[in-house]
Amino acid sequence: MYGADWCRDCRRSKALLDRRGVDYDYVDLEVVADGADRAKAISGRTQIPVVVFPDGEHFTEPTDAELAAKLDEALAA
Repeated sequence: MYGADWCRDCRRSKALLDRRGVDYDYVDLEVVADGADRAKAISGRTQIPVVVFPDGEHFTEPTDAELAAKLDEALAA
């Protein structure tokens, strides 16, 4: 997940992942020098969060419902 602590959507998505017990890497765009460039290369956009899944799919600014559905889909596979 690419995000920043000042981003409300990033905090919300992180909280959902944490509540669900999902193991993930967090790239803080305020700390990682090329983090914003990497996130933009993945999504083609400058919005965050960018959540990248093991299957290669990514979501940019997902709602909790979208993120939860993708996590449920991954668990069912």
